[in-house]
Amino acid sequence: MSRDPLIALRPWEAPEVTSWGRLPMSAVDRRPGAVSLDGDWRFQLLPAPDAPDAGSWSTVYVPGAWTMQDTDDLPQYTNVRMPFAAFPPHAPAANPTGVHERTVDVPADWAGRRIVLQVGAAESVLLVHVDGRPVGISKDSRLAAEFDLSDVVRPGERTVVRLTVVKWSDASHIEDQDQWWHGGITRSVLLYTTDPLHLADVTVRARRDGSLRVDCRVRDAGGALPEGWYVTGELDGRLLAQDAGFDRVNAEEERVSDFLGEARLTATVPEVRTWNAETPELYALTVRLHRADGTVADTSYHRVGFRDVEIVGRDLLVNGERVFIRGVNRHDFHPLTGRTVSYDDLRADLALMKRFGFNAIRTSHYPNDPAFYDLADELGFYVVDEADIESHDHAHEIADDPRYLGAFVDRVSRMVLRDKNHPSVIVWSLGNESDYGAHHDAAAGWVRRHDPTRPVQYEGAARRGWADPALASDIACPMYAPIEDCVAHALSGEQTRPLIQCEYSHAMGNSNGTLADHWAAIEATPGLQGGFIWEFWDHGILQRVSDGRPAGRAGAGLYDNGVAAPGHRWAYGGDFGEPIHDGAFVADGVVLPDRTPKPVLYEHRELAAPVRIECFRHEGIVLSNHQHFRGLDWLSGTWELALADGRTLSAPAALPGLRPGETAAVPLPFAVPGDGGEAWLTLRVSTAEDLPWAPRGTEVCVPRIRLRGPAVPLEDAPADRAVEVDGEGLLIHPLLTAAPALSLWRAPTDNDELGGMAQRWRAWGLDSLVRKVVSVRRDGGRVTVHAEYAGTAGVVRHRQVLTPVEGGVRVDEEAELPQEFEDVARVGTVFETMPGPELLEWFGQGPWESYPDRSAGAPVGHHRVPVDELFTSYLRPQESGGRHGVRHFTLSAPDGTGLAVVLDEPRQVSVTRHRAEDLAAAAHHDELVPRPGCVVHIDAVHRGLGTASCGPDTSPRYRIPPGVHRWSWALRVR
Repeated sequence: MSRDPLIALRPWEAPEVTSWGRLPMSAVDRRPGAVSLDGDWRFQLLPAPDAPDAGSWSTVYVPGAWTMQDTDDLPQYTNVRMPFAAFPPHAPAANPTGVHERTVDVPADWAGRRIVLQVGAAESVLLVHVDGRPVGISKDSRLAAEFDLSDVVRPGERTVVRLTVVKWSDASHIEDQDQWWHGGITRSVLLYTTDPLHLADVTVRARRDGSLRVDCRVRDAGGALPEGWYVTGELDGRLLAQDAGFDRVNAEEERVSDFLGEARLTATVPEVRTWNAETPELYALTVRLHRADGTVADTSYHRVGFRDVEIVGRDLLVNGERVFIRGVNRHDFHPLTGRTVSYDDLRADLALMKRFGFNAIRTSHYPNDPAFYDLADELGFYVVDEADIESHDHAHEIADDPRYLGAFVDRVSRMVLRDKNHPSVIVWSLGNESDYGAHHDAAAGWVRRHDPTRPVQYEGAARRGWADPALASDIACPMYAPIEDCVAHALSGEQTRPLIQCEYSHAMGNSNGTLADHWAAIEATPGLQGGFIWEFWDHGILQRVSDGRPAGRAGAGLYDNGVAAPGHRWAYGGDFGEPIHDGAFVADGVVLPDRTPKPVLYEHRELAAPVRIECFRHEGIVLSNHQHFRGLDWLSGTWELALADGRTLSAPAALPGLRPGETAAVPLPFAVPGDGGEAWLTLRVSTAEDLPWAPRGTEVCVPRIRLRGPAVPLEDAPADRAVEVDGEGLLIHPLLTAAPALSLWRAPTDNDELGGMAQRWRAWGLDSLVRKVVSVRRDGGRVTVHAEYAGTAGVVRHRQVLTPVEGGVRVDEEAELPQEFEDVARVGTVFETMPGPELLEWFGQGPWESYPDRSAGAPVGHHRVPVDELFTSYLRPQESGGRHGVRHFTLSAPDGTGLAVVLDEPRQVSVTRHRAEDLAAAAHHDELVPRPGCVVHIDAVHRGLGTASCGPDTSPRYRIPPGVHRWSWALRVR
């Protein structure tokens, strides 16, 4: 038995022990004025919590997971499975335990004051010792733990703080989230002091009618409260008093007991500026606790947002308005530090979300750093605050296991107590993927009693029945429900509550197909209000290829635009040698690991556009304001008219003064030329002034409308010469190294692999079709080639007609797919160019990547992008770089030479340096060797992306049926 009483308790296998010696949670922020203990700490990693002191010390940086700091305990990724075999509540015998130690000089002027240690987060059991004396225990890896050190330290003297962190515990079974497993102290460590008489808690309730109520709890570290204490408050520097312009001001103090006092301040703010995600108006509130002689004993600062949240029928209302929830799930993540994120990291995350149209965040699946909520208040987000509970692998057993009841209620209640004063928090979540049991009902009951101003949600309860009123969820919040099911429910007459998906549109790899279809249905169907895309981050850890370890903080600057520097790569599950893992499923975000936006963000930005083009009528272009609370005065615009013949006209746009929901017609900015072919009008909308989340001129959306079209059919007069082909009937062309051939295969996306399509395609032999020439017939200069492409499950008949035209060759193609080939990846042409072309210019959708079911965010126009920038570096190499709706394109070398292609109608085109088989064979991008020329795909049809890695596949209209497919194109030398 260990002599250490904390070790002797074996708290890592005692779910009933959620803490010992830990102070109650409160909403009083003690960060201002605190002494930071962040920095280098002495460190040793033990094999188990009861192992003897190793005597060998190194150094780690706190905050920081030891798994990211060159220890032998490396990150491990699992989605559902626990990384060890022990059944709850047990932990494995091999249990890495990190001992962190440093000396602290306690200021002499803290004598007679209350001294508190705050540990921001520790994963997963924290044991605290000071000068060898046991101080306390805490669980919950995502909330701060505070310990009163007043009786164990001596001001003016040096003391030794030891923080022992046990990695695996009974708590690990309810922290089984879809992310990397780490160990260590992942948020800041602080030491602060207060007067013995102090504010134990402050609760602020501010309503949209301007009513303000501030409830304070007062305690004294010495025990009994002194006589005569009182509380005052200021709002935006004005005393909460009648002469400061407030109405109905009141202050009441009450001694609940000898040891607890309560005080309430009330006021009404006239002409209050309300808070919402579009106009996040905040007031500065200062609460002061006074001694009987009027001196200030304690102060608490808060930023107050006046707003209401309520559910009326099947609508979630903010300030009485039914708002669309354009949300995203967000983990704490950084490619160099793992779970540890700085204030600047947080601000960059949220600013990027604002720029791409998000107005809501679910803190999946745990409370975030306190700075996150400050930023969400300031920048404007609706937050679903989620408790640190997920028992995915053992969900059913734990949901009703009474040993875990206290842990569930403890985690939910502490989150609410900490975050209750943030206006951004509009919904409490009881956790994630933990089945549904008595623990959830108990936690929901506590929340509803303590905070009746916000709804409660929990997907595990809602899955029992979206309309069941007896469940612990005020919102139907399913995961990955087909949009057809959501619409059917809303139209069924049985809906009893808002339907807002807590997770949808899984963003793994090249994904998020049909996002526009989802939002078309949501906006058209009362009862549907949106959802939260899964998720924000691709969790790729920067890894040194040489030794397979995380690069850590030394990796700063070793990546750019989503690409790791030579000698490094983005690691996912299994890359650290862990035997139990879930591969690249951790790479499922809308940004790459360095926060580089994936193309889907432009799709989302357009779907969330504050201003839209509704239609073109004789009186002009009809614009609409799709915001809930704000006009268009914060925006500016520019009109662009793109003509198929290469011209682009532009003019300033004067946006009309529209209130939310209003429409107005504005005149065309210029006369449309009578010639020039197809014509598209785009309104480029940007910020008119500097904002906290974007500088002036930041593009917000690019709505567009076709004024004339469609595209002119391909017409070319035959030239008086012959087309050259080889003995196999393949085109011989001076600019091509591989002749145009039929392609039905793409490098499988993550959706293709996990959704089962890739396995089906391989079984059919689509990745290794064998071409057989049936006939080659000449008719003057024209050549007609009949060929068969044989797979293992069928034969595709292909006809290619090559006609000489002025400056090049016209190619007319037909492919007949057998009935066995139901739903292939693509039907089209692939060829390869000589080295030299470096620039792609095209008329079509762009400039960013787009696909048939993810193209709403790519306006039609004239675009030019270097070939090496067309490819999207999804963590696992796969199909990428496609552009939808291309009418014609050119590939050119620096000297202007190259080739030009004109298409018979808008087609899917991709130009990269990689063959499909190159991508399919690679696990990481450092394994890819770019080809010297360009690999060009022209697809008659291309399968949609869908979200089948976790959720619905693409809609039937984006799939490719068997039968006959025809397409034509012309190739010319520039």
